[in-house]
Parts: sequence; structure tokens; C-alpha cells
Amino acid sequence: MRFSTCYIPTLKESPSDAEVISHKLLLRAGMMRRLTSGVYIYLPLGLKVIDKISKIVREEMDAAGFQELLMPMVQPADLWKESGRWEHYGKELLRFKDRNGRECCLGPTHEEVITDMVRGEVRSYRQLPVRLYQIQTKFRDEIRPRFGLMRGREFIMKDAYSFDVDETAAEQSYKVMYDAYMRIFRRLGVAFRAVEADNGSIGGSFSHEFMVLADTGEDTVVFCDDCDYAANIERAQIGRPGVKTGRICSSCRNVPTSGVHTVDEVAAYLRVPSAKIVKTLILLADGKAVAALVRGDRELNEAKLKNLLKAQDIKLADAAVVEKLTCAPLGFAGPQGLNLPIYADQELESDTDYIAGGNAVDEHAMHLDLPRDARVTAYADLRNIAPDDPCPHCGGRISLKRGIEVGHVFMLGLKYSEAMHAAFLDEKGQERLMLMGCYGIGVSRIAAAAIEQNHDEHGIVFPPPLAPFDCVLLCLDPNNAEVAAAAETIYDFLRREGMDVLYDDREERPGVKFKDADLLGAPMQLIVGSKSLARRRVEYKDRRNGEKGEIALDDLESECRAWVCRVRDGWEAKA
Repeated sequence: MRFSTCYIPTLKESPSDAEVISHKLLLRAGMMRRLTSGVYIYLPLGLKVIDKISKIVREEMDAAGFQELLMPMVQPADLWKESGRWEHYGKELLRFKDRNGRECCLGPTHEEVITDMVRGEVRSYRQLPVRLYQIQTKFRDEIRPRFGLMRGREFIMKDAYSFDVDETAAEQSYKVMYDAYMRIFRRLGVAFRAVEADNGSIGGSFSHEFMVLADTGEDTVVFCDDCDYAANIERAQIGRPGVKTGRICSSCRNVPTSGVHTVDEVAAYLRVPSAKIVKTLILLADGKAVAALVRGDRELNEAKLKNLLKAQDIKLADAAVVEKLTCAPLGFAGPQGLNLPIYADQELESDTDYIAGGNAVDEHAMHLDLPRDARVTAYADLRNIAPDDPCPHCGGRISLKRGIEVGHVFMLGLKYSEAMHAAFLDEKGQERLMLMGCYGIGVSRIAAAAIEQNHDEHGIVFPPPLAPFDCVLLCLDPNNAEVAAAAETIYDFLRREGMDVLYDDREERPGVKFKDADLLGAPMQLIVGSKSLARRRVEYKDRRNGEKGEIALDDLESECRAWVCRVRDGWEAKA
């Protein structure tokens, strides 16, 4: 492919609205352009990257025994109402009516559609398992789309679904897909971890996320240094429960704390460690108010509370609700005297003599003893794991890293087949419900995640399997007949070798060509210039490590083949 005839609109500077590095570099490299908030056009080079990712995904899905289909993006509301998600999915579900007044939505996912299709076709256990997948555009109406392809409203996703006769068969389908995902992400050339995960709005019994490790990731990955345990922060359990204390403390009383709101401010004002403060958080679980208590130096894990309450939705109450329930503004809520369910983190059982909000303006309560002074409904693991916690599996040391979720596999069980009555007749002629699995990969998000993990100050450093080109061939003086002829000869050779080459034949300054070559992130660069050519040499550069050298023209074919193998085989995914 000749640069002079390609549409590659590179930019010298990053657009002002681009936040994370992948967003900046995808725009600068001319791989995508913004159409509207959270919606992007994939330009030719960006689409090449997407196609390379899709090809790897398709090959492994096909090898795993899944068949490809394509389902509509527009879905009827009736199916979502049947599953119960029309009301619970939230505002991210873009709802609309067609010209006949029928309610519809743009599909953020396809559990309802695939379940409806299979229940209409499958009658007997002999037709199971059914394993299907698609690669298709999805739409989620994010309230704050940001970070380019990392959190857009429209995105490309591979979603797959399995239907099985029983739990054993369903777990086998899950394992088949888990193993396929491991192969996919290894082939993509990114550093990743498979971690235990919370199921969220999809539902189901258990799941794993596949996380690309990157410092800019939105998610936190927890893994053990001594065993193979790994989980996301929402799922990671605390390895040591609280042990009830037998100590008692003085009577609880309020003290003035004018203008002191945050944990750090209270700790400094009262000269106590933040671990002695109880944070009282008022939340709405499916619209009903509850209080959650955690130590001042800990963070509430809303996913754990949501699972404990078996709630569909949970969110922090606004200031007006907090004041109505506690008779105090934000920052001064405490558990004492509250007339609502109170759920406390299990760690709080191991101590007493706490400090909490006084449920009064500019007051905090001292000498709080939870069993004595508050009606705690239940103690449970409700907080985020911290670096000083032991591994919940082996007791070893844990580490926390940032990650970007790019894949998720769910064991759905009967969630959708029960709600939508997806049934079959077993070998005894008895009706039974199908067990389902659901498996997603963010195809467009992988492109962004790979860049977040692989870049430098000059631009993108694509893993070889994802790069839009295997090599950029730079002709530094296209007006020099000898240089141009040599570049053409090398270009023809590389294409005969089966390489995808971008031949920069533009009449541009060498500096412009070098900058564009680095920006686009191809693993290899070959440079043809008059000085090196006079010595019958061609320069090369390894984009990954910056290694430079020369290849003799007489040895071009053998040296180039060896170098190509070195670059491709020597790639090691890095976090």
C-alpha cells in the first residue's frame, strides 16, 4: 500500500478533547474520527486493526465449535419486558418507538434475542448443545462517554451464547470458552489476566473477566504473589473475617465538630486514626434506603452490598434523602438511632470505641459501640480488599494493579431460560429448562487497550498481530531515481514474502516520514536513503526497542527474513 494514495490523515497535535493516550494516538494516527459524543468513525487504518482483532477472535471461536450468526441491532421491547430487564437495565438502554408506536431499543447485548430464537427452534435434548456467536455493533447510552474507544456509546463486540441440557454440560461449555479466550488474548500479544468477577446486570452464577494490564485502566485487579488467585476489586473476598471483641467502652456522646466533614478532617480534629472512625453511607437499594458501615480507612464495595441484598440496583442517596433520614447534612450521619436496615462490614466486629457522625449538624459521636448503640441488621464482607489483606485462598501476599476489561465470560444458568421459558424435552420426555452461558469480547476496546499498554513518547507500538502494517518502508528521496528504484524493488520483495507493507513514497521531508512511521506503530521500519544506498546498504529500525542497524543489499532477502522472524517471534507482551 502506497502512502501517497492512502487516506491516513495524521495529526501533529492531540485534539483538546482527547483524554487518555489511546484516544489521543488513535486520532493523531488517523485511525478514527469523532462523529458525535461517544460515537466514532473507523478510518481505513483503524478498521484494519479492528479486522485483525476480529480475525483472531473468529478463528478461535470457530475452533472452539461456536458458529457465527448476526442478530439485529434493533430489538423489540416485548423481549426485554419478558426477561425483566426493560425496567431494570437503566438509562444506558436507548429506548424508542417505531412509526407504529411499538417500543424498541438499540441492543447493548443480545441475551433476550438469542434466547427467543433458540426457544423457538430447539425442542429436544438431541439438539443441544447450541453454541453461537456474532461480531456486531452495540449501543449503550453512557451518561458520560469518555476516553474514546475505552468507554464509548457505540462499540464493536463479539458476544457468544451457549445452551446446554444440565449444569455439567453448561460448565463444559464455559470451560471451552474460557480456554478459547486464553488462546485469543495470547495471540493478540497483550499482557492480560483472567480474574474472578461480579456478574453485574447480566446476572448468573459465576464469571471471569479478562483484563489487559495497563496503568491507565479504570478497574483494579487483585492477584496473589504466591498462588494463582486473581479477581477484580468488586469480587475479591476478604481472607480474614472480623473476630468479635469482648471489650466495652464508655457511654456514647456527641461532641462539637464544626465544619469538619471528611474522615481525614475528623481524624485530625479529634486526634484519632482513621481506622477508629465508622463511615455511615446511606444508599438506595431498589429504591429502599439502607445504611452501610465501613471503617474510615476502607472503601465500601457496592457490588458486595448489592449481592447481599439481592438488589437489582444500588446507588448512594442524595443529600436531601440523607438529611431526611439522619436529621443531619452529608458528613454527619451515624448509625445510632437510625430507623432503617443497617449492614456493617465484618471488620467492625473486631473493635469498639468508634467515632461516627452524630446525626446532628456539626456534631460527631464518640465512644460508639455498635452492638450497644446501633441496630445492626447483619455483618458481612462489604469492603474493598486492601494491600495489607492476605490472599483469600492461600493467605499469601496480594498485589493490586490497574486493568482494562476487554472480555467477560458468564455462567448464566437459568436466568433467561426461566424468565423466557426456553425449554426442551429430555430423554424421558420431560420438559426441562436450558442452562445458558454468555461470553463477550470488546473488539474495538481491545484496540484501545493494546495502545494503553503499548506506546511511547513517539506514538503507538502495536503488538505485531494487531499492527495495521507489518512494516513501514520509507523512501527518503523519491525524486532520486536510484533511491526510488531500490525502494520499489524492496517493496515488491516484501509483498512477495506475504508482508503487509506501507510504502511511504510521499514527497515529504524525512523528519515527517520518520514521525509518521513511529506514530502508526508498525513493528518494523526499513529506510532507503541515498547515503546508505551508496554503500549498498538499507537501514532498519525495530519499533519496539528502537534498535537500529543496516542490511546489505546483497543479503537483503535472507537478512530481512531473519529480521522479520526475530521481531515477530521475539515479541513479549508487557504490562
